[in-house]
Amino acid sequence: MVRNPTLVAFGATVRQLRKERGYSQEAFGDLCGIDRSYMGGIERGEHNLALINIMKIIQALDLQPSEFFKHLDME
Repeated sequence: MVRNPTLVAFGATVRQLRKERGYSQEAFGDLCGIDRSYMGGIERGEHNLALINIMKIIQALDLQPSEFFKHLDME
């Protein structure tokens, strides 16, 4: 399965920031109100998320959307 690079980058950013904050995938999923197995798919770039779920993740990371998306800026 070929994954969309944007979804892979989004998922990698979520994983990095989640780990930096010390959350397990399960605890973070609970915090976001997103099932742990679905969260795993997000982090692997397998799901094209609805905006509401993107915002749940960003809020659970205690970030502003602009702060989160800076991590996805191309260098």
